[in-house]
Amino acid sequence: MKYLHTMVRVADLEESLAFYCGKLGLEQVSRQDHEKGRFTLVFLAAPGDVTRASEDKSPCLELTYNWDSEVYSGGRNFGHLAYRVDNIYSTCQQLMDAGVVINRPPRDGNMAFIRSPDGISIELLQRGQALEPQEPWASMQNTGEW
Repeated sequence: MKYLHTMVRVADLEESLAFYCGKLGLEQVSRQDHEKGRFTLVFLAAPGDVTRASEDKSPCLELTYNWDSEVYSGGRNFGHLAYRVDNIYSTCQQLMDAGVVINRPPRDGNMAFIRSPDGISIELLQRGQALEPQEPWASMQNTGEW
């Protein structure tokens, strides 16, 4: 068995691409516009996975944008996406500096949660061992849902 991709439906493709690519740092691997079905598929990959993802579309995040307006609620979404990061603290700081709310700060030096513009929960996990707890993260409270 091999992981291929996770699909999430997005309400605003440009806003979602600005978040996933511009703020989170994913890269676009491919884009497919399906006029007959009235939808667009955009496949994204983490920078370290782009070569492999370009070859076999894995591991990828698939953004599905339906051209006809539709409101997606929690029932149409799922648990969360998860990404491993080299430094949980610097990643969270970069995201905060870009205006992203850290819903569950990395108090333990290992795990944090953020949400996309469509409310998708994204887990960030420290590569290797947890970093030593440090401020301001160690005493930062949760914000909203994660």
